[in-house]
Amino acid sequence: MHDTHERLLACIPRLRRYARALVGRREDADDLVQDTMERAWDRLASWQAGTDMRAWLFGIMHNLHVDRLRRQPPACDALDEDTLMNAAVNNPSAGLEMRDMETALMLLPVDQREVLLLVALENMRYEQVAEALHIPVGTVMSRLSRARARLHALLEGQPGAPALKVVK
Repeated sequence: MHDTHERLLACIPRLRRYARALVGRREDADDLVQDTMERAWDRLASWQAGTDMRAWLFGIMHNLHVDRLRRQPPACDALDEDTLMNAAVNNPSAGLEMRDMETALMLLPVDQREVLLLVALENMRYEQVAEALHIPVGTVMSRLSRARARLHALLEGQPGAPALKVVK
């Protein structure tokens, strides 16, 4: 049981990183991580030993995030200023690039943003993402493809570009 608690606590940095990228504001991300850990702690007996605890925790976070989105319209706030300022001081153009990337990410539909962040930021396999979000692997792949295409179009200054490619 002690090992399980340590594994749970070891996941906090990844949960924080994903939550901050998902919701944007540090305060909202911290609240989401806190609620995720609270729910996980209360339901720790439902976690099956030998399965991926990280995917289980991301699943809890996903459900909490979706519940919040249903209760209130999503806010499009900027990432915390500390991150942007550090990037701008070290490389002025990097700060602008980060701001552009953040803006583009926040313009993606939530379902696409979640998949993109779990795959690209958290390096999760498609199967893990599917498990965490309770969706089929094929849905993970299609959402990821649409997210990448849309993000590319937004970063290239083509906000009206189609979200799907026509494949011949």
